[in-house]
Amino acid sequence: MTEFFSFLKLPDANSTYGSSRYVIFGVPFDGTSSFRKGSKFAPDAVRIAWDNLESFDFSTGSDISEARICDLGNLKEESAVEFAVDSVETVTRMIKADGRIPIMMGGEHSITVGAIRNFRNCGMIIVDAHSDFRESYHGNKLNHACVTRRALELLGPNRIVSIGTRSVSREEYESEDFKKVRFISAEEVREKGIEYFIEEIRGIVGDRIYFSIDMDGIDPAYAPAVGTPEPYGLKDTDVRHLLKQFSTEVVGFDIVEFSPQYDQGNTAMLAAKLIEDFISINSSKLNP
Repeated sequence: MTEFFSFLKLPDANSTYGSSRYVIFGVPFDGTSSFRKGSKFAPDAVRIAWDNLESFDFSTGSDISEARICDLGNLKEESAVEFAVDSVETVTRMIKADGRIPIMMGGEHSITVGAIRNFRNCGMIIVDAHSDFRESYHGNKLNHACVTRRALELLGPNRIVSIGTRSVSREEYESEDFKKVRFISAEEVREKGIEYFIEEIRGIVGDRIYFSIDMDGIDPAYAPAVGTPEPYGLKDTDVRHLLKQFSTEVVGFDIVEFSPQYDQGNTAMLAAKLIEDFISINSSKLNP
């Protein structure tokens, strides 16, 4: 499998693949991005930002350098979304079959479809400003604007929660399948607080979860450098609270739609910190 990957690694990725629990890989693909391209550069930007983070996590008392992380590097850049999604499916299948947790750094949100093809018996939490529920967009069913619709087809009804929603087309809203996904708006979260929704989410997604963070689900005040920014989003601490609540049930994880060329460093740092938080919380709960 090594021919698939580049060689820039996370600073705390000290484990070999054979001894790892968490396997990170980047996917430099933004071929269907419809507004601001550039997310293909995100994986390495996150790695560079990570280098400024402490390995010791004060909140959990754990050292992430001891968490058994392997970083495979980046997949080769594909020209077509079909090839990118298929490559993600292949690599994620390998990681899952070997009993490890795949952590994917995008790249645009379309690539998530390749990962969840391997997690059909799971529920799913999506952080996203957009419903991404189009049947197709620009003539392509694998467009980044269709990922939640494809997830519904793979996982089935009433198993997906998308949180942070604030952009939905009329076509999506009027779809007969729209209510088969629980969309929780950012406005609802502001009014009621993130904790209000935790038990509802748990009842939908169950105890095996694929967790996908589209960075545009977070308010541009915290994450301005995204492909399709939308005002009035979630707080960064809302997303961290979700990770704290659900980390031990997460069997696959990705973070997507960060475009470094629009950044002054804060979006890259937040993306790196969210990945670090997931690993730190997950490993500390499993090894108290």
